[in-house]
Amino acid sequence: MLAVFNGFRTINLVTIALRMALAVVCGGVIGLEREYKRRPAGFRTHILICLGAAMTTLISQYLYLVQNLYTDMARLGAQVVAGIGFIGAGTIIVTRRQRVKGLTTAAGLWAVGIIGLCLGAGFYEGGIAATVLILLAELVLAKIEYRLLDHAPEVNLYMEYRNKDCLDQVLTLFRESQVRVLHLEITRASNDERHNACAIFALRLPRRQSSEKVLTMVSAVNGVVSAEEL
Repeated sequence: MLAVFNGFRTINLVTIALRMALAVVCGGVIGLEREYKRRPAGFRTHILICLGAAMTTLISQYLYLVQNLYTDMARLGAQVVAGIGFIGAGTIIVTRRQRVKGLTTAAGLWAVGIIGLCLGAGFYEGGIAATVLILLAELVLAKIEYRLLDHAPEVNLYMEYRNKDCLDQVLTLFRESQVRVLHLEITRASNDERHNACAIFALRLPRRQSSEKVLTMVSAVNGVVSAEEL
């Protein structure tokens, strides 16, 4: 424990204001990063969750220390940990291309709730350290993750195409490029001309072959409407 925070462990007006202010700051900083990337839960959502969680812990302490109601102080906090899951689930979606989005935002909301519980309990060191580490994961480690994915040996590729001949050309292209098809899922075209047939490939790339190069080759095939990595 840091000695600088020792005077703020007790419950009084100053410490309550400090804990609520830190909850707003820590939740807001993490929310700004999500807002910048235009994710479903942004600046205000993270602030409200962090502040609400902090208030939950403060209420537990108030009931026990001030009102002398000898109840389990961890009970309300435990409900926050479970309840955040319902909010986080609302940020997770599965697109029509079978791509799951929103997992990082949902995990961030859950972590922000825990930070609020830390700050509300007066565990300032843990809440501030967790905020810094979360920002490090979302800003710095995300760039490393994207760089590793560029050279991943296995990729999932989504493709829309016009006819069967086009699909045969793509499969021939994969064989010639030594790209191994691990799994193939095909959705037939409907009678409506506005909807093309689509295919989802699970591919294993040869060494030193990037996913961007494979996307470029597939997109150049005559009849391919669109191609993107999942």
